[in-house]
Amino acid sequence: MPVDEPTSSATAPAPPTSATDEEPTRPDEGALLLDELRAAIARYVILPSGEALTAVTLWVAATHIQPALQHAPRLAVVGPAKRCGKSRLLDVITETVREPLITVNTSPAVVFRAIGDDPPTLLVDEADTIFGSFKAAEKNEELRGLLNAGHQRNRPALRISGPEHKPQAFPTFAMAALAGIGDLPDTVMDRAVVIRMQRRKDGERVDQFRSRRDIPALHGLRDRLTAWLRPLMDTAADLVPPMPVQDRAADTWEPLVIVAELAGGTWPEQARTACAAMCAAEAGKDEESNLKTRLLQDIRRAFARCGDPDIMRTRDLLDELLKDQEAPWAEYGTAGLSPRHLGILLKDFDIKAATHRFEGGRQAKGFARLRFIDAWARYCPEEPTADSGDENDAHVPSPHP
Repeated sequence: MPVDEPTSSATAPAPPTSATDEEPTRPDEGALLLDELRAAIARYVILPSGEALTAVTLWVAATHIQPALQHAPRLAVVGPAKRCGKSRLLDVITETVREPLITVNTSPAVVFRAIGDDPPTLLVDEADTIFGSFKAAEKNEELRGLLNAGHQRNRPALRISGPEHKPQAFPTFAMAALAGIGDLPDTVMDRAVVIRMQRRKDGERVDQFRSRRDIPALHGLRDRLTAWLRPLMDTAADLVPPMPVQDRAADTWEPLVIVAELAGGTWPEQARTACAAMCAAEAGKDEESNLKTRLLQDIRRAFARCGDPDIMRTRDLLDELLKDQEAPWAEYGTAGLSPRHLGILLKDFDIKAATHRFEGGRQAKGFARLRFIDAWARYCPEEPTADSGDENDAHVPSPHP
């Protein structure tokens, strides 16, 4: 990967320094090390995009400042089938992260006892054997809970332990990479930098990974990452970098952006570009969430077509939804979207049908438009138009008497 020429001191960002006043590193050392790590990963594995390669590079480096982090992002390496390079990527990661603890299958008890104040980096291959079926996932619910809790610092798990059966707090905070066929549980994916691997096409070539030949060089790179980043632990702990995303996505990606900020050069821009692109891609993968958002949007259109009444009968609302032949509602369930399905899909938004009085004094189940306003604003806000002004916000009618 080409390396940019060093910029002049007038424009280059000041290199981060350690609070321990150790000998400062060269301004470009971190950027050059990340360039080398990126090239080493790309030598053995073809990632689905340049952004994904950037993300893996930064995630590996972030394991070396794990004690300074508030959040420990998971790296979810998933693919639709065998031979997508998942295990090979885990091989390379294992030799470059800090204190790897790799397993093909494991139990919560083992993980609980492996994590301490300065925890290892957990690496789990064939995670589909743990979470790939309903029965397996149910059996390993405790491990899923551990992985979820360990995303954030200071979330210990309490267990009865010892001959006196007293409650004991086990640390859960640790960075973890999981590789497997198919998606991991939603709660794990929501806390992960997701790498969606694909099989190589004809003509795509990578070097074969050979432990005896290749591991020493990867270990040398790992040791140089440690030497660069460990003195910067206090600096990393104090960094609060601007993020292109919000909420849990920002928590998950912040350690990667912190490493990029420590490195300087083009890495901060690369990190934020990867963050924005990959988070947007994952948002499009959440089918259930997309379906519910689509429902909110279609209900807003249904109200608009009917003149934005204060209340719509459930029957009339369903009729409007089913008129759109390009929408999924006619084929939802076994006989199309029903009042029960509608209620289930809207439940998470705290929107329920209620009995209302309509023209002529007749009572029927229906939905008040007012109940949708908050959900529309949060999950599918309308883009403001040039001439809309401040009054473009969703019309808020007074509650129906």
